[in-house]
Amino acid sequence: MKKILNNILMLFSLTALIVSCDKEEFTVLNPDANTTASLNVSEVVLLPENADQDALIVSWTDPDFGYNAGASYQVTFTNEDQSNTISAGADLSKVFETVQLNKILLGIGVAGNTPTEVNVTINIVLSAYKQIVSNTTTFTATAYEDKLDLSTEWGVVGSAYNDWGNERPDAPFFTTSETNVLVCYVTLIDGMMKIRSNNSWDVNYGDTGLDGVLDLGGDDIPVTAGTYKITFNTSTLAYSIDPYSWGIVGDATPIGWPGDTTPPDEQLVYDSYSDTWKVIIKLSDGEIKFRANDAWDLNYGDTGADGILEPSGDNIAVTAGNYLITIDFKTLEYTLEEIPNIWGIVGDGTPIGWPDDNNPVPDDKLTIDFSTDDVWVLKAFPLSDGEVKFRANDSWDLNLGDTGADGVLEPGGDNIQVVEGIYDIAIDFTDPDAPTYTITAI
Repeated sequence: MKKILNNILMLFSLTALIVSCDKEEFTVLNPDANTTASLNVSEVVLLPENADQDALIVSWTDPDFGYNAGASYQVTFTNEDQSNTISAGADLSKVFETVQLNKILLGIGVAGNTPTEVNVTINIVLSAYKQIVSNTTTFTATAYEDKLDLSTEWGVVGSAYNDWGNERPDAPFFTTSETNVLVCYVTLIDGMMKIRSNNSWDVNYGDTGLDGVLDLGGDDIPVTAGTYKITFNTSTLAYSIDPYSWGIVGDATPIGWPGDTTPPDEQLVYDSYSDTWKVIIKLSDGEIKFRANDAWDLNYGDTGADGILEPSGDNIAVTAGNYLITIDFKTLEYTLEEIPNIWGIVGDGTPIGWPDDNNPVPDDKLTIDFSTDDVWVLKAFPLSDGEVKFRANDSWDLNLGDTGADGVLEPGGDNIQVVEGIYDIAIDFTDPDAPTYTITAI
């Protein structure tokens, strides 16, 4: 009898344990779980002199999930149809300093010095498949312009650039200090080109007779492969196409001092937001100079090491590191700003594949989006079916993937699935602890 009672007790104990485990394992999300967002102010006027001061605090209530959910939170700013999402971790508030908030606002299309209504919501992230969105709260924001705007409606289109607009937007023209004179810096292939307005054929110019003066709806203009400065006078319709590029050379650069068989110089790119020329480059201990059109006819060094370039000046001594180099050819001032990382993309979805000892080629490099600084971009980049990751400095020491496919990058995260196509790729480091990325088909 005692043995039977013991068996019954064991059976009840086991049943209780199973029920207890079931309750723990099959927890159910409270259907009313949510959060309420609030702001510490209703209006923000941002000023550059307050760059490091707190400008906005976004707070939200602690949701009742019905169990220990381990949620993370994101703050989303929205202006009309543009938005930016910032990770806030597991906290219930997020403080935005002036400089960070200003970049976010400009990034979602808020015009400088113009009061604009901006919506804020909180995303509760429970898993890659489950998110909850809060109420929408609103504030009036006045951002400040910290960049030039030299953009125009005009661009270069053609088989020599973008397959007549089928591959990507037209190469843009920018304003200059000369009235009605616009300039476009562009690399072309053998083919034809025209100049048109607003990426549309409604207003387009060619050159019938190739006399250097544009004609409305005129003939296609033949060009050969090269990097050019195209100048266009919107008043007289005169135009010119001249070989034009700036490069960096020297034993501190990957290609060394140029010789008869040396590849083209490491190219600088035009930054229309500051009207300067820039290059992101890894340098070793050594010397550098700058020159035009891969030739010594026009080259610059720095005699006296005073930060001012002189034609045929002295070689510039540098120490090893990653650099953002900026040159203002109007004043001949230049700067070498050391940066921690140069970001690239790798994987069997890229043209170079996965790098290893048998495939030691450098990563396909992104560059800084000079309009925002905290964003790295790679435009019109071809991908194939496969996987990709991002990594710094051609090394696996710091690599980023996306575990959960939620658009947020994690160190050592999962490979990112991609499909064949042409894409604009961006990594947003506005929140350095939780960078986000986009891979957008064009």
